[in-house]
Amino acid sequence: MFDRRVVVTGTGVLSCIGNDKNTFWNALINGECGIGPITCLDVTNHKTKIAGEVKNFDIEKYMPRKEAKRSDKFCQYAVAAGDEALAEANLPKNFTDSDINGERVGVTVSSGIGGLETTEKQAILIDKRGPLKASPLLIPKLIIDMAAGTLAMRYGAKGPNMAIVTACGTACHSIGEAFWMIKRDDADLMLAGGTESSITNVGIGGFAAMKAMSTLNDDPQHASRPFDKNRDGFVMAEGSGVLVLEELEHAKKRGAEILAEIVGYGATADAYHITSPSPSGEGASRAIREAMRRAKINPEQIGYINAHGTSTPLNDKYETMAIKGALGAYANDVAISSTKGATGHGLGAAGGLETIACIQALRTGIIPPTINYETPDPECDLNYTPNKAIEKDIEYAVNINLGFGGHNGVLLLKKFK
Repeated sequence: MFDRRVVVTGTGVLSCIGNDKNTFWNALINGECGIGPITCLDVTNHKTKIAGEVKNFDIEKYMPRKEAKRSDKFCQYAVAAGDEALAEANLPKNFTDSDINGERVGVTVSSGIGGLETTEKQAILIDKRGPLKASPLLIPKLIIDMAAGTLAMRYGAKGPNMAIVTACGTACHSIGEAFWMIKRDDADLMLAGGTESSITNVGIGGFAAMKAMSTLNDDPQHASRPFDKNRDGFVMAEGSGVLVLEELEHAKKRGAEILAEIVGYGATADAYHITSPSPSGEGASRAIREAMRRAKINPEQIGYINAHGTSTPLNDKYETMAIKGALGAYANDVAISSTKGATGHGLGAAGGLETIACIQALRTGIIPPTINYETPDPECDLNYTPNKAIEKDIEYAVNINLGFGGHNGVLLLKKFK
């Protein structure tokens, strides 16, 4: 049963550097940055005043505005990316009246934080005017599982449906668990990934209070600097990355174009600290090794690693150590990059966007760069593909995502042949 192969047949993107997959990818490989001053709220009293906002998003391209008002923005973003992923996979928008059995189609599209904007606004309203003024849509709009529920209702997907929440590892784990659902024959097709919209007073203020965010407000284009010695914190971003995962024979039978194959997945816990990675990155290192074990490959076969690379002092240091611990001497040779220099940190959406970047690297033979890398850090001394994309024909790519609470997720993808 577990020998079922899992392939990717569709991808969808909404991000601060593009509202579709192709625009997103072209921006990445050309070193463009989507970070700028925050425009969606008054940041006068905030320490951090910059973020990676989605631009020119029109929900009426996807649903009537009246319907959109019933959902938080993180769900709306998931719809945009989900629609694009289905279109690329040449699948119907609703499985109810199609040749594909909707009972064999599942959804694991989740969020790290959920409806933060709804929560914040309704909390203020209730505090000012009392609980009887709460919206009847308050709970349905804020709960994290509503992204998966919304997509299931929209597409008639009646298979496994759940929200897997591991902070910034959310999308990576959502894709990994969807991979296993198909392998163990719980579904033939899954929509998987992450979505986030947390650029709010609570989101910005809360992370800033932890001193986790960059305060390079006067130069937002260079504020996210993964692995650079002068990095001073991450830059929050929003968006969504959704993939269509499919059992190989199911995809072949309907003549789908196969974009890549998922061959390994590792999930571990640091069991160490609520925010800091474990010293030496041993938890992430075990996740990388587990993904390689599942894929039955050795380190030298990996051509590219899309690192979590948040631009925080501890993450980048310990992630470097994790890669060394998993790959040994080959860590000095593998091409690595963090695309968060361009996109900022999409939190629960990051793993979806970055897995799509890995797929594109496999398909195009182009490794996207780590932009804003100017001053080498002696503690981060690997090949981070600084500032310019490179051409490299690769067979395997790795995506790493790590979440507060010590959650480590690693996906291993292979060029489909």
